[in-house]
Amino acid sequence: MAAPAAVAARESSLVRAIGLIGLAAGIVNVTIGGGIFRLPADVARALGPAAPLAYLVCAVAMGLIVLCFAQAGSRVDLTGGPYIYVETAFGPFVGFLAGVVFWIECSFATAALATVFAANAGQLAPLAGGRLGSAVFLVALFIALSALHVFGVKEGTRFNTAATAVKMVPLLVLLAAGPFFIDPARLRWTDLPPAAAVSRTSILLVFAFAGIEMALAPSGEVRDVARTVPRAIFLAMATVTLMYVGLQLVAQGVLGADLASSGTPLADVGGRMFGPPGRSVILVGAAISMLGCLSGHVLAVPRALFAFARDGFLPRAVAAVHPRFRTPYVAIATQSTIACALAITSTFERLAILATASALCLYGACCLAAWQLRRRDVRAGGVPFQVPGGGVAPWAALVAIAWMLTSVTAREWAALAGALALAVVAYVLTARARAARRTAAGVSVA
Repeated sequence: MAAPAAVAARESSLVRAIGLIGLAAGIVNVTIGGGIFRLPADVARALGPAAPLAYLVCAVAMGLIVLCFAQAGSRVDLTGGPYIYVETAFGPFVGFLAGVVFWIECSFATAALATVFAANAGQLAPLAGGRLGSAVFLVALFIALSALHVFGVKEGTRFNTAATAVKMVPLLVLLAAGPFFIDPARLRWTDLPPAAAVSRTSILLVFAFAGIEMALAPSGEVRDVARTVPRAIFLAMATVTLMYVGLQLVAQGVLGADLASSGTPLADVGGRMFGPPGRSVILVGAAISMLGCLSGHVLAVPRALFAFARDGFLPRAVAAVHPRFRTPYVAIATQSTIACALAITSTFERLAILATASALCLYGACCLAAWQLRRRDVRAGGVPFQVPGGGVAPWAALVAIAWMLTSVTAREWAALAGALALAVVAYVLTARARAARRTAAGVSVA
């Protein structure tokens, strides 16, 4: 299957200006978000000083998964990301379910980030602490971010860019100064943790590693794709893994047993190292980082609801565009309401596990899609992206995904299955209306 001539022409007009460092930096940027400001405590609670094992396992699994994304992305030249790979490989119904899983993942991830942000805000402003204060704060937060993105994409994007520019500063400060404050005795461990504990912790860490596939979207603007993409993936994954492991070691070495019970672990590390001013600086840096991540979610995720409504899976009102600001204001308001309700009624750990379980299911579908697209030799024009052992990578990734998913509880599977069951019902109930819409569109074009 070759791409249409118009698509190939559009791709050939792009300037291939992204090199190894630029692509690797993009992957690092979208990967490091708000989760790392909370996860060291959760990982320490599960594994203690052996926590770096889970980071390494997760990094290997994510590396295999992203290689599958790179292979699929080089064969499908359509907008839509992961779910469009699945749709091209297996048809519209499976593609629709992949899109729903993608939306579920993003909704849980948004809510999880919001809970961490609220916890940090409660440390800076006591009025935002406590159950009631946190709930009021979350409602105000989502109203403010929704208003920002309803007023215009440009304004929201500028805010996201500014927040991204400063998010690395507190992390680099901790990495640079941490070794001078570490107590080596707090890092000693003699026994390997149980495999089940490593699996459960690894699936939680996917929350911190997820998102790297987004940076591979501009593949049409990458120089020497076959060489640059795999090297950039390796460089970025190595950088992120070293940063995460380094931060975990610093937190464990500085806080010791106190790390497992900390609600704001990196801020507590800053406080132990530099006193109250250091703690406040880390809290502010974490707040800016997480606010930027949340703003990015509020900008992007409602577009999935907008697309579902546009394509006939949801009421048309959800696809309404504001007459003045030209933004999908109903979808933004709907998505923010859902995420806010999840954040108020659940915990970070539960939301992060549900988000990553959904993400791993989507990643598994994309790995199968990469194998299917390779088997059918689907091409978007030109030579597809190839890696040594590319035919084995999808199956190795699926084994890693299946192993991590063994730690998902029956209750968590039931929540995901229930959401997919509702999606299947919506697909069936809207089938006739969507068919009529396609027929009408075909008549009008003719």
